[in-house]
Amino acid sequence: MSAVIDLISSHPFLDGISSQALERLARTGRWVSFPADARVFAEGGPARTFWLLIDGHVALDTRVPGRGAVVVESLGPGAVLGWSWLFPPHQWHFGATAREVTTAVEFDGEEVRRLCDADPALGYELIRRFMRVVVDRLQSTRVRLLDLYRSP
Repeated sequence: MSAVIDLISSHPFLDGISSQALERLARTGRWVSFPADARVFAEGGPARTFWLLIDGHVALDTRVPGRGAVVVESLGPGAVLGWSWLFPPHQWHFGATAREVTTAVEFDGEEVRRLCDADPALGYELIRRFMRVVVDRLQSTRVRLLDLYRSP
């Protein structure tokens, strides 16, 4: 757990979270690595986890009729990957592919939801942070899709 807490305590997504909350979150996390070009998850698949990216880059994509998968955002170190685990029906709204070797701390969504239920202050704080991620991702997707449809 000490390696996980070291990684997440300096992650921008969790900046300002109490040390007690970090310790509880660290118990639900583990270090993972994705090889280049690995599919992390597919749009519509079951969403059970999320990741705090440490190194590498991940491309988010969405299916566009007549165009296939279109990259809507690229995420790098310091980003959070995955928010669909938090909201029913717990299915990915985007797909994700590692563009290079990528390391991250992976969290079990069900365990984190239980933590949030047991500690409403932590739950509220995580919801606030994830809602910022959701809004940013949807805005980024909107801009990319507008650009895509403006192109001849």
